[in-house]
Amino acid sequence: MGTGNSAVVFYVTHQGSTLAHRLCALYPGLKVSKFTKRAVESAWHERRLLIFVMATGIVVRTLAPLLGNKKSDPAVVVLDDRGSFVISLLSGHLGGANQRAQEIANFIGGRAVITTASDVNGLTSLDTWALANDLVIDQPSMLPAICTRLVNRRGLSVYSDIELDLPREFVKVTRPSSAHLLVTNRKRLTHQRKLYLRPKNIVLGLGCNRATSAMEIEDSVQKVIDEHNLSFSSVRAIATIDKKADEPGIRSFCEKHSFPIFSFPAEALNSVPGVSPSEAAFKATGARAVAEPAALLGAGTEKLLVPKHKRGNVTVAAAQIEIRLTRDMEREPDSVWSGKIYVVGTGPGALEHITPNAQQAIRASDVIVGYGTYLDLIGELITDKEVVRTGMTQEIDRCRRAVELALRGKTVAVISGGDPGIYAMAGLVFQVLKERPREASQPRVEIVPGISALNACAAKLGAPLMHDFASISLSDRLTPWKLIEQRLDAAAMADFVIVLYNPRSKGREGHIGTAREILMKHRAPDTPVGIVRGAMRADETVTITDLQHMLAHTIDMQTTVIVGNSHTIVWDHWLITPRGYEKRLKS
Repeated sequence: MGTGNSAVVFYVTHQGSTLAHRLCALYPGLKVSKFTKRAVESAWHERRLLIFVMATGIVVRTLAPLLGNKKSDPAVVVLDDRGSFVISLLSGHLGGANQRAQEIANFIGGRAVITTASDVNGLTSLDTWALANDLVIDQPSMLPAICTRLVNRRGLSVYSDIELDLPREFVKVTRPSSAHLLVTNRKRLTHQRKLYLRPKNIVLGLGCNRATSAMEIEDSVQKVIDEHNLSFSSVRAIATIDKKADEPGIRSFCEKHSFPIFSFPAEALNSVPGVSPSEAAFKATGARAVAEPAALLGAGTEKLLVPKHKRGNVTVAAAQIEIRLTRDMEREPDSVWSGKIYVVGTGPGALEHITPNAQQAIRASDVIVGYGTYLDLIGELITDKEVVRTGMTQEIDRCRRAVELALRGKTVAVISGGDPGIYAMAGLVFQVLKERPREASQPRVEIVPGISALNACAAKLGAPLMHDFASISLSDRLTPWKLIEQRLDAAAMADFVIVLYNPRSKGREGHIGTAREILMKHRAPDTPVGIVRGAMRADETVTITDLQHMLAHTIDMQTTVIVGNSHTIVWDHWLITPRGYEKRLKS
């Protein structure tokens, strides 16, 4: 997900140095370096993103001897040292320089300068779209002509035998001969010369005799692939029995082509129904079959694309992954393919209060799912994303939609204001996943923390949470009011500092008054109270009052109320709960 560890920023002037260091907040792990020719040459081969805060001419002259091609060259972005313009100079699409330039411009308040034809004309970049959908471009020499056609005609006809979300300017056709662009794992669908994009959706099941060479394995695989009119470029992984995973020939073949190896024990292979048994395989490995069940388990499907073929010492079968995959996907060897859900806490909402990790999770996602108000606060981060926007009380629908999208192979960010684990979306995502059958596939989940309302409000008030505290929501939409009253009474009696979430809404005008009455049974009327509305936002208000007079102030759903304990004090316009350091300070 991260960018910083693979990026470096070079500067020349003091002002450039200040701007360069500022970018570290955007890309954690970003290396900052004073510009020298030798440093640039070293970074060229080690880093995937080079940022220069200096004149474009210097950069061009320095990089000219290093240039290779757009598949291998790193992304290059150039800024003036005032941050007014952010230029995507090199590897705009495949390298991601266009995206990085826009990210940096959004972050520093500058203007992105992007000159690639598709972007200038508001059209989809073919190579970027292919990369995002994990499609391999066959015959890349044809790409310029197809891209020119897209720009000139403002559209392309596309044939695809997998499920894809097509850009608006792509028109899906049902006949390969009518398409400019073909998305398929079939080697050839028409005699016409076309641009093929290959989905990485084939898992090969392999079995072999001991000491079979990598050359024989590759020759056997290639023959089976060719015989069934399949593209070798669509092979995503190799699957086999665990006893063969370290076979030198298999490992050498996989290393050559960067194929991951999925290995399964004999018990797992024997549990797969409908495969052709092999007495020889059973005697050698304890598995009734290897190639066919390994391919099915590896692809997470029940249907073979190619039944087993024995070629000399090698047995080959193939299965097709049926759901759409993305480049961000990783996978456990014994799991079914699925996408990923980030549950992201965006804190108060302003960019400077969203952690770098949260920003990167949002950028790494294909789809953003959230409540409209929270999405509006992060608009600059999601301008190029598919967005699913729902109302305040539609949390369950929101989570189910996120799970559905992730199971289709997408990377989804579920947005929570504050921290996702505090009165927010993290628990609900897990509950929705728990509803699914135990044997069903599950997306990977990562919880990305954010600044919670109690953190933000406490910071604005001073130090009210220095000692033990309890957090209680006054919303009875999901919790019975009687239980909320019991918790208020217990927390007040135990002398906790009390943080009140969701204190008042149009449908719950009286709850805050009832809560105050309960607290006053155990607290003095002059107990300090902090009221913070819209913490760290443009309309923020901060009020320090006491328990007796708290209802005289504006309190609504955008407000958090912090009620002190018996030791909480007000000093110099700050709310402070001592923690027992007084004796140490006096000694």
